[in-house]
Amino acid sequence: TAKLVANMLTAAGADRVLTMDLHASQIQGFFDIPVDNLAGNPIFVDYYAKKYGSECENMMVVSPDVGSVSRARAFAQKLHMNLAIVDKRRDKPNQAQAMHVIGDVEGKTAIIVDDIIDTAGTLCAGADVLLKYGAKKIIACASHGVLSGPAIDRINATEALDRVIVTDTIPLGEKLAQCPKLQVVSVAALLGKTIHNIHTGSSVSVLFV
Repeated sequence: TAKLVANMLTAAGADRVLTMDLHASQIQGFFDIPVDNLAGNPIFVDYYAKKYGSECENMMVVSPDVGSVSRARAFAQKLHMNLAIVDKRRDKPNQAQAMHVIGDVEGKTAIIVDDIIDTAGTLCAGADVLLKYGAKKIIACASHGVLSGPAIDRINATEALDRVIVTDTIPLGEKLAQCPKLQVVSVAALLGKTIHNIHTGSSVSVLFV
């Protein structure tokens, strides 16, 4: 389907594509035209650096699963924080997944870093296990707040989650009013700067870090 969309955009006359945090980086290869895939990490790094400053030493970045480790590691390195990983495994068929935390989060403020929050099942389960392992406060951030189905109800019902921060790549509308834990940061400045650099022939790669 992604290849079909890529072909349709090209057939419609697009000669360059700018994306934000593709869920699968391989999608870049589906296009026959240049693709610049921006990351939401710099936006969140800037947000946490300004909001918490010296408190960062008491915070821990958490990857919600093994597949998101590279994203979380890059985030942690920028803020000079340690990294923890929520490990999910199913010991036997048809049994619920057992969740463990790799890393010491006890007494720390944990920041769960992901690219997308859909139904929030993985997020809320991860927050619950972090609380069980002694995290004193849990914040989540993700580039895309899809928040479909039971997501809002799950986030509201999970006492472990203190705040959920997403960007405005997807308009939240009334969902913001329904969930007081939600907070939105804007990608406008990053997209604007990237478009400017593309049109002036300046470097775009400097914005990927």
